Amino acid sequence: MKKLQHDFTQGNILKHLIVFSGPIMLTNLLQTSYQFADSLWVGNLLGANALGSVAVSSTIIFTILSFVIGLNNAALTILSQQKGRDDGEGLKSYLNAFVVILTTIAVVLGTIGFIFAEPLLSLLGTPSTMMADARSYLQINFIGILFLFGYNFISTVLRSLGDSKTPLRFVMIAVILNIVLDPLFISGFHLGVDGAAYATITAQGLAFLYGISFVLYRKLAPFSIPKLPTKQEVGLILNLGIPSGLQMAVISAGVAAIMSVVTSFGDNVVAGFSAAQRLDSLLMLPAHALGTAVSSMAGQNIGVANWSRVKNIARYGVLYNFAVMLIVGILVVFFAEYGVRLFIQDEEAVAFGTKYLQIIGLCYPFLGINFILNGIVRASGAMYQVLALNVISLWVLRYPLTALFSDWLGDTGIAIGMGTSFLVSSLFAYGYYRFGRWREKELFAKQKKR
Repeated sequence: MKKLQHDFTQGNILKHLIVFSGPIMLTNLLQTSYQFADSLWVGNLLGANALGSVAVSSTIIFTILSFVIGLNNAALTILSQQKGRDDGEGLKSYLNAFVVILTTIAVVLGTIGFIFAEPLLSLLGTPSTMMADARSYLQINFIGILFLFGYNFISTVLRSLGDSKTPLRFVMIAVILNIVLDPLFISGFHLGVDGAAYATITAQGLAFLYGISFVLYRKLAPFSIPKLPTKQEVGLILNLGIPSGLQMAVISAGVAAIMSVVTSFGDNVVAGFSAAQRLDSLLMLPAHALGTAVSSMAGQNIGVANWSRVKNIARYGVLYNFAVMLIVGILVVFFAEYGVRLFIQDEEAVAFGTKYLQIIGLCYPFLGINFILNGIVRASGAMYQVLALNVISLWVLRYPLTALFSDWLGDTGIAIGMGTSFLVSSLFAYGYYRFGRWREKELFAKQKKR
């Protein structure tokens, strides 16, 4: 199994990028299918109102738990640089520290999210007709937060070591279980929206237990019995993890803010936007996967200060992303309506969802550029700089432009505002990548530059 771990400090960059990112795309596709399956079953079995409840509560779940996702990004940075430096003891030590810190934060955030579910939903302006189902769905998902981020963290560790194929095993199990359990819990046990949530956390829990057992048995990563980390380890992890977590929180809070604009247009627009967002989460998978891939690849090379190779990774990443996402955008223009109808049948909701996707589809390549270049910068440990770029992208550009254009043009302005922000934010991302001082960031002892 060790042969699945790649050394990105040598070899053909484009080949590495394609081979390494492919399994990540598939893994992300399978992970996304949790919510996809929930939405598909809920929308068809329970109706548009129930689908809206799941969509609104899912926004909150992502907002609260994204801080832990950000810590996973910090883990990818630190562990991939340790891998590049070939520092086995450092890798083992930081791996232990992440286990302790992530577990603690996950439990705390899960508890807070469960207790304050209804106030959080109220902040989004959740319609009263959706509140009860949304609150219950949200609380059940917070119960399973440790399972969700447990196996996501295992996947992050393996990717930092250059292995993107093994995580497919864990996610595949969870997906198969979720597909089987969803209709059983929703209709068979007559649990409604709650059934979708119970099916998801059950599948994730079993996948986590299998994943950790598999990795320990095959010795794919140097996990050990948890112990208290050193102050130095905690300091570095928090120094990277806090801004990295805030990056994700800024992104997801921005999405939540945009949802508040959407809800102002009523139930049909909420349902149409929810269906479009389910498709949007699938359509953006290649860009997300490439961002993760280049971050891991760049991290290993930054660990040995091979900056010329980091530059080439960025160039290949941007070009590959643009080509792939342009094709995706063109397909969306022609087939958007068919995708939206997978989730809902209400004609007004379908019309909005279709129009939204057709407008925003050709802007996908520009959003992908943000993922690639920010992934490269993040790999150096320049987390505060990426945080600033995300603040600009979401709060200076995307939310204000969405609110402004929707005020001018009605619900059509939602897509126009968001698409415009993708283009402008990609220019900011390139500007910092090209002229910023992120290359000066040093996490460990200096290495001779190549």
